[in-house]
Amino acid sequence: MAARGVDSIELADVTRVYAVGAAKVEALRGVTLRLAAGTATAVVGPSGSGKSTLLHICGALDRATSGTVRVLGTELTRADDRTLTRFRRHHLGFIFQFFHLLPTLTAVENVMVPARLARVGRKEARQRAGELLAGVGLAHRLRHRPTELSGGDCQRVAIARSLVLDPEIILAD
Repeated sequence: MAARGVDSIELADVTRVYAVGAAKVEALRGVTLRLAAGTATAVVGPSGSGKSTLLHICGALDRATSGTVRVLGTELTRADDRTLTRFRRHHLGFIFQFFHLLPTLTAVENVMVPARLARVGRKEARQRAGELLAGVGLAHRLRHRPTELSGGDCQRVAIARSLVLDPEIILAD
């Protein structure tokens, strides 16, 4: 949990520029925001306005071109890849727009992936995954692969996966 008085997410003058061939695309320009712990925030805007880029930067999946990114009181702007990976694993949960479920794994196995990467024992990971899938109404679909599930069911598997390590912050795209 975030320390008392610490914002969950704080961005200061964040810019993200992508090189697309010879052209440069400015996905974010001078974004400054503070999101308090315990709140829910929706980022809305038209397609291509930088919403996913913003979430990826807040979630340490992408790096700002300039500016400062602080999450749960930890400065992430200049952190190395290993530090960012550990930080994501221990503090963040992600629900991706396109789910990113592994097609060869069952629903329960997909939910187990983050737990197993965090070295949670197989039995404990499977139990937690089963409980979470039951919580989203999929107890009867534990052994189904993504191709055997509806889009809504896949979304619920992705939600369960985001919760398996009990993250302090959940980012949903």
